[in-house]
Amino acid sequence: FLFCIFSDTISLMLTPFYDPEKSYEDNFNQGPFGIFADKKVFDNTEEHKYNFLGFEVNSPFGIPAGPLLNGKFVKGALDKGFDIPIYKTVRSGKYPCHPWPNVLYIKMEGDLTLEKMKEGVVVDKDSKGMPELITNSFGVPSFDPEFWQKDLSDAVRYARHGQVVVGSFQGTSWEKGNAEAYIADFALCARLLKETSVKVMEVNLSCPNEGSAHLLCFDADRTKKILQAIKKEIGEIPLIAKIAYFADDEALRNLIKETHQFVQAYSSVNTLPAKVTDEEGNQALPGEGRAVSGLCGHAVKWAGLEMVKKLKNIREEMGLNYQIIGVGGVTTSEDFFEYRDAGADFVMSATGAMWNPLLAQEIKEKLG
Repeated sequence: FLFCIFSDTISLMLTPFYDPEKSYEDNFNQGPFGIFADKKVFDNTEEHKYNFLGFEVNSPFGIPAGPLLNGKFVKGALDKGFDIPIYKTVRSGKYPCHPWPNVLYIKMEGDLTLEKMKEGVVVDKDSKGMPELITNSFGVPSFDPEFWQKDLSDAVRYARHGQVVVGSFQGTSWEKGNAEAYIADFALCARLLKETSVKVMEVNLSCPNEGSAHLLCFDADRTKKILQAIKKEIGEIPLIAKIAYFADDEALRNLIKETHQFVQAYSSVNTLPAKVTDEEGNQALPGEGRAVSGLCGHAVKWAGLEMVKKLKNIREEMGLNYQIIGVGGVTTSEDFFEYRDAGADFVMSATGAMWNPLLAQEIKEKLG
């Protein structure tokens, strides 16, 4: 009897708070799962305090925009000691999610290198437990502001002392190809987000640039115009720029040069893109435009670490003072400290946190 109770407890602890076997809609309505749903609050005894963009937090660790679908997920993260949770990226209007499946295990030994990205990857139907690599194919869905403004406001109020809920957003080109409308939509979404009383915002610049095959963060000129419009709306609210992996050091240096006056932190990486097929070579994710998917997990850690080092070097070269948020492949406490040693002021985990909801507590024990 006691063994059964112990086994059930262990199973609950290892249950991912986002269930890949369920649709996005079912996760949204029924989740979170596992210990994120037990409403037990981790007794935070951390004595160290960290300055996160002007706000005192208990630890330099959190969950990036993505797996925390709504306020219930954010509250679960806060309860379990993730002191900087980011509410999933929102838009100025309702936007659909890609069809299920959205999360698939990928066969991978070692790192997802640039060469492997060019070759493409294959789905692994036999994997279980903590993945080395998964697809992240959602399409940045969003509910109407009427819903997410109230939901996010409630999550912001729920945070305890030493915790900060971040609001993530991005623009949408509802009129395809109209650059002015695209920029204006970023500003509108920022204004709607400001109305939630969120203390820190993150703008997603690692999304596709409307009218271009490149990610928005690779277009420094347009990014600068967008950030100018955002800052005009949000004033002194700290702004994080979420960017992708830059293989070109000069392009990254130029982006920082053009944008640093508008942002207080840079977060990287988001995901790494690659073509995803099944074992027969067919497109694994159903639907148009899904042949290539963003991939995340421990196999992308090298890219996140490299970006942290690049951002640190540029900060020192230019004499700037932005904060650096390292993301990608953090599945253990050792990964967290590796990011910190590389120069990350703050570290976040999505895939690792999903499968190990006790990761924040494990890190806090070692921070002490």
